[in-house]
Amino acid sequence: MHRLIATTVLLSLSISTALAQDKATAAQQIAGVELIPRDALFGNPERASVMISPDGKYLSWIAPVEGVMNVWVAPAADPAQAKAVTRDKARGIRNYFWSHREGTLLYLRDTGGDEDFHLFSVEVASGKATDLTPFPKTTAQVVGVSHQHPDAILVGMNDRDPKWHDLYRVDLGSGKRTVVERNDDEIGNYLADADYQVRFASRSRPGGGQDVLQPDGQGGWKKYEDIPFEDSLSTQPAGLTTDGRTLYMIDSRGRNTAALYAIDVASGDRKLVLEDARADVGDALADPRTGVVQAVAVDYLREEWKAIDPAIAADLAKLEAIGPGEVGVNARTHDDKTWIVTYSAAETPVVYYRYDRGAGGKLTRLFSARPALDGKPLVAQWPQEIKSRDGLTLVSYLTLPQSADANRDGKADAAVPLVLLVHGGPWARDGYGYASYPQWLANRGYATLQVNFRGSTGFGKDFTNAGNGEWAGKMHDDLIDAVQWAVKQGVTTPDQVAIMG
Repeated sequence: MHRLIATTVLLSLSISTALAQDKATAAQQIAGVELIPRDALFGNPERASVMISPDGKYLSWIAPVEGVMNVWVAPAADPAQAKAVTRDKARGIRNYFWSHREGTLLYLRDTGGDEDFHLFSVEVASGKATDLTPFPKTTAQVVGVSHQHPDAILVGMNDRDPKWHDLYRVDLGSGKRTVVERNDDEIGNYLADADYQVRFASRSRPGGGQDVLQPDGQGGWKKYEDIPFEDSLSTQPAGLTTDGRTLYMIDSRGRNTAALYAIDVASGDRKLVLEDARADVGDALADPRTGVVQAVAVDYLREEWKAIDPAIAADLAKLEAIGPGEVGVNARTHDDKTWIVTYSAAETPVVYYRYDRGAGGKLTRLFSARPALDGKPLVAQWPQEIKSRDGLTLVSYLTLPQSADANRDGKADAAVPLVLLVHGGPWARDGYGYASYPQWLANRGYATLQVNFRGSTGFGKDFTNAGNGEWAGKMHDDLIDAVQWAVKQGVTTPDQVAIMG
């Protein structure tokens, strides 16, 4: 989450005031602890977003070129031969992915922070870059990338009408675009199958809620699903299988937490794929050839993967054996023989691995995202379930400085200054994992408490909707209740609390 410099200044002033009475104690709290340089915590990662091309020939990642983040590509068998294939000198590139056209990747880039993100293609061999959306005041929406049509993609563009995106098929070789859908119906999102046939669309209703639409065969639309306002943040189409016969839907209608369903498009029959009473379903892993969902993640206190397809259960177990942190899968080759895997924990910034599935599975460590932090005194983060005054469970995260948790059990040994670090949104959430601000503060002697107050997302629609009309009301009470919990636990004292966010 981006935070203003002014916020940090206010935080510094608040902390200075809170600690003015006992500067010696504050100094003692970090005595003997190596101070981690701010650049190592807040600077660009050395590598990020590591992927592998669908054909398995190339590894790729984002890394700095003269201090600006760009895309690098290397032969998959020899990462040391990497070269930068983009040369952005402004804000840098943060979002890229591979097409199914051999040696061609795609990236999004705006100009001067205008947030009009154009879509570019890059031919790895020649370095040739092409703006596939070369129109002023246009933001690209990538709708489809399919192995069945490797030389084309589906892209939404709003150059005709800035309010709505028309849908185009774009040839990756020539850059030529062909209209697929002219958006005269206020469509917000299109969903196409692997054959680039538009199968569904979503449209917001003026009074709230959304309609999921289906082509009516006569150039118009018919309603397929009705999403009420109270479910609009937690119900949406999640993709189609390659054959187009199954629609996956994340759905909270008629329940609290959002579950994943598989819907037979022809009959409408629904099958529950995964549910969790504690939290909404999150990311999913789908077979790169069939599009069938094989595993689903649920993030309550921490993200947990649950295998749906027994064929990858052993793979997930192998990955989870890396360590006690969290694992993820960044990319899979089309033949599904090779994965790019991430491992991270609060005290371990992301480490990337290559995972070859044959012969019981082989993990090869590739890179650490922040090698400058290897061996530095990073600390653990402790998930908590805190009760609000009216009985809600507030999933929160406590980070303690070394001086307050010498035996590393997550229980405070002594009261220290506390920073209440509040997420934005409010339709967002804090989660487990490495984060720069809590580690910076802990390294300087301050505890950090991150609270998912009511209105936060991910814990069911009842918890999210409990924030309606409660801005600066019960939302704020939740923050106060969490601070009082920290005081009762001996983490801090009432006169040593600052707030930031």
